[in-house]
Amino acid sequence: MGLVLHPTRDVSEVVGIIERWASRHRKSLMVRAEDKHRVPSSVAPVPERELAGRADALISIGGDGTMLGALRSAVRDPKPVLGVHLGRLGFLVEVDPRALPEALSRLLSKNFTIESHACLACDVCGDDVVAFNDIAMVRQPGSGFVTATLAVNGQRYGYYRCDALVVSTPTGSTAYSYAAGGPLISPAADAVVVTPSSPMAGISRAVVLSPEESIRLELRPHSAAVAIEMDGLVFRDAATEGAVDISYRRDAGLVVRFDPRRHQERNQLKLSLLDLPFLPDQLRELLPEELRRERDQRESEPPC
Repeated sequence: MGLVLHPTRDVSEVVGIIERWASRHRKSLMVRAEDKHRVPSSVAPVPERELAGRADALISIGGDGTMLGALRSAVRDPKPVLGVHLGRLGFLVEVDPRALPEALSRLLSKNFTIESHACLACDVCGDDVVAFNDIAMVRQPGSGFVTATLAVNGQRYGYYRCDALVVSTPTGSTAYSYAAGGPLISPAADAVVVTPSSPMAGISRAVVLSPEESIRLELRPHSAAVAIEMDGLVFRDAATEGAVDISYRRDAGLVVRFDPRRHQERNQLKLSLLDLPFLPDQLRELLPEELRRERDQRESEPPC
């Protein structure tokens, strides 16, 4: 099993749980060589480019950002990725540290389901990158606007003049794209969303495209210098010319799910924070069972 660690947070407690479980079950653990000082000596360091290829499964320890990094690392040879959260729950991670030993045993016995995720395969000025949430062209503060043309299947359709231009998958539709005013897309759908943030001219609304269509965003002359972000990470800084070619790739990431229904319920609760209207009874059903019991008990008590 390969361990993918949050870049800055203390992961020692969770790694310790995994290491003790692996010792009992005689399973080997690996981590990228750069993180060997953060794990016990029994965890083998390997080159980062080899981690996903040599592992049967990956364990992501962190949040959604760490999970996205694990998925990207295995995109050429997708492996099941189990997400263990530190702190706040995300949309992708499912397991908390207390439930980790049972989760690892279920992973070993193949008692789980796979949730498939698509990615955006992007050619950024000749460099190949992938994004499971989104890829964005973002203006540098004080440098003007992102000005770029949109072409779909080679046909030019118009231009954007905005603060940022976000292209997202259905998974990423709840992230940067949503903040920019884009629609929420069901994770069961196949679609690509192009959303301008703070548009000043040109195309001013989100565009939903088929996964079969190829997308090209090309900077126009006199566009502001832009940063290219991939899943929130800066891939290229201060670009003033060039193009981004984007295609949709199905089944590029495999996320381990033990209780898909409960995971969906938790995601519904998170979506309620995005101002989606939920009825009181719906919200009650999404509360953990112990909180529902306490709430029902308080409501059944006679007034003083």
